[in-house]
Amino acid sequence: MVSQMMTSKDSIVALSSGRLPAGIAVIRISGPKTRFVVETIAGSVKDRFTTLRKLRAPDGSTIDHGLVLFFPGPASFTGEDVAEFHVHGSRAVAAKMLETITGFEGVRHAEPGEFTRRAFLNGKLDLVETEAIADLVNAETEAQRRFAVRNAEGAQSDLYANWRRRLIHARAMIEAEIDFADEEDVPGSVSDAVWSDVAAMIGEIERHIEGFKAAEIIRDGFEVVIVGAPNAGKSSLFNALAQREAAIVTDEPGTTRDLLEVVMDLNGLKVRIVDTAGLRHAAGKVESIGIERARAKAGAADLVLLLEDMADPVAVGDVPSGAPLLRIGTKADIAAAGAGDYDLVISSKDGTGLDPLLAQIGSRAAAAVGGSGDVLPSRLRHVELLTKTTGFLRAALSGRSQELRAEELRLAADRLGRIIGAVDVEDLLDVIFSQFCIGK
Repeated sequence: MVSQMMTSKDSIVALSSGRLPAGIAVIRISGPKTRFVVETIAGSVKDRFTTLRKLRAPDGSTIDHGLVLFFPGPASFTGEDVAEFHVHGSRAVAAKMLETITGFEGVRHAEPGEFTRRAFLNGKLDLVETEAIADLVNAETEAQRRFAVRNAEGAQSDLYANWRRRLIHARAMIEAEIDFADEEDVPGSVSDAVWSDVAAMIGEIERHIEGFKAAEIIRDGFEVVIVGAPNAGKSSLFNALAQREAAIVTDEPGTTRDLLEVVMDLNGLKVRIVDTAGLRHAAGKVESIGIERARAKAGAADLVLLLEDMADPVAVGDVPSGAPLLRIGTKADIAAAGAGDYDLVISSKDGTGLDPLLAQIGSRAAAAVGGSGDVLPSRLRHVELLTKTTGFLRAALSGRSQELRAEELRLAADRLGRIIGAVDVEDLLDVIFSQFCIGK
């Protein structure tokens, strides 16, 4: 059975604006029936101009007064005829508009993401740009917005396409040397230049892959995990940072038994603060599970805050290494800083030291993502395909026969093509015939 999403003959419609009620509701339609629907509901409209119209149902009754825009394909977002109705943002108006439009034969409700899917299938976007649009829609911080906009504008796609063009050119040169060595306009020996460029490309791709950690932090957040003994002030600090009672705070040890998380925006970066169970040995079964989760979470964190009650210091044993650690003395409002070696001293009750702590977290998060000016791989699938690409390139460098080495180049270019969704075997022929007069 063919998926409904794949039925391109259908026209699709959806509410494209936010949750209702709202000031305005934007209803978008795309597909071959778009112009007919627009002219039936709103009358004639001028292409690419905003027009105020009375919107009528097929029975002649008025639905609303609103703005209508019509974008003829292929110069539209999806590559098809596209229209937008800007109507009053009540649930009733939007529901009536959607009911009226889907009442036309060949028009149905859009599946999730189907407008963007059609844009990709019609060559308006590549896969990386499609993913960037999803990131832009879901952006919560300024860093996420900048990252998504840059990729939506094609920076990441251009990088991968450039690598792919270089590989297609390299393979064309090698195969031309193999098959057309007797032709006058084929260079006598291009191997040295080709393999030198392939070696350079391996380094470029591997450096690019290393940027995935920074991209993960931009997209998913810089993770800060709070650990310490029971009653060290973890949940109090957690609540102070969250600026609400997100965790239960009592004098009873073991109150926190699972992981609690809040999300903050520090200087445009997403930061996730995680509260954990107090680390101790004598604990019940449920609390022990929480302690194990705390240790595991700390081991995978970007930054660990190790809290210690300065009035009653309690050792917590080994804290999982691998992440940067800040030792923090707590309860400065009731205990003077002792001999403990602390990076910071705080009081969650009166706010002492919280601003310096936030500044430390913010600076470390910023350092983790760098200047964010470089093009970074934005998805794990990109990293996986890039890693396979370098594997094929290394095999090409170490290969013995030119034929097998050329095949490794083809496989490498294919993996790059899969990232952006542009795998076309005709590209190789285009390069060969454009540069040599073979078979003229």
